[in-house]
Amino acid sequence: MDSAEYERKIAARFEQFDQDGNGYIDREDFSVAAKAVLTEFGTTARSDKGQTLLAGAEAFWQGMAGIADVDGDQRVTREEFVTGAVKRLRDNPHRFAEIARPFLRAVIRIADAEGNGSATPPSAERILRIFGVEEAPARTAATALDADADGWITEDDCLKAFAAYFTTPEPD
Repeated sequence: MDSAEYERKIAARFEQFDQDGNGYIDREDFSVAAKAVLTEFGTTARSDKGQTLLAGAEAFWQGMAGIADVDGDQRVTREEFVTGAVKRLRDNPHRFAEIARPFLRAVIRIADAEGNGSATPPSAERILRIFGVEEAPARTAATALDADADGWITEDDCLKAFAAYFTTPEPD
């Protein structure tokens, strides 16, 4: 993938983080995402799982800001996102995914009805729908997350998919 194509792809991912559509990513976008997960799964913010999710969202925001908030204004513009993400992804795509680990771990914990540290594809589909993915693509993606087809999606499955999402070329 050439540099221009790579930057175009990263720019397209910006909207997934800009939850309120105001043109930049900030702490509130991560808070909104966490609250949507809590609501979807009927988990209170004051519960252990809720507190872990909110802390994971904050850690994710801090990691994003550390990578991309060049001017230190606590907002990441599209240009900052593209510049920061492209540099970090070129260097090490899994490092970028690692900033999402606390949040992904907490989301899985909330979606984990069995208490085994994993989520099911239907739970993953619900999560993807929260973040604006259309029904059919959400179902396809959730099924694909269960790469070994054992009915469970682990934290590592999610991290690999997160890194791949930013580094795999889109089909034409």
